[in-house]
Amino acid sequence: MTTPPRVRRANPNSGPVVLDDLSKQIIEQLQGDGRMPYAAIGKAVGLSEAAVRQRVQRLQDAGVMQIVAVTDPLTLGFPRQAMIGINCEGDLESVADELAAIEEIDYVVLTAGSFDVIVEVVCEGDRHLLEILSKIRAIPAVRATESFVYLKLRKQTYSWGTR
Repeated sequence: MTTPPRVRRANPNSGPVVLDDLSKQIIEQLQGDGRMPYAAIGKAVGLSEAAVRQRVQRLQDAGVMQIVAVTDPLTLGFPRQAMIGINCEGDLESVADELAAIEEIDYVVLTAGSFDVIVEVVCEGDRHLLEILSKIRAIPAVRATESFVYLKLRKQTYSWGTR
């Protein structure tokens, strides 16, 4: 008999998901190699392949993780990447929703500090970046933007673990 996955919300209405040690170990294995076979993960964490498969599915269904292919934008013809800091007025959640609806924007975060919202974009070039900036500035609540163009990517990892 396998142990059922332990994935539950600390507070059913909101808040962080509470994971047991086995689920955390499975996540850490997948962060090291997202293509690792369930049988190999099972061997590493002491579960059967079927139990690992069930836990991974439950983790995905709960929104705890997703398994994706991470590409190198430069090799795919997207030489321009940037973070854009945005100052706005009014309801920040509404602005964030409008920004998230822009296809070229990959990352949207509400922040404290100099900017209200920061977004990340991957572009085909400077002309494309200018088009995206125009879309952002066309949102009525946007007051100002500041672009931080990437010159070189030095480190990018997704292995912060589960602590």
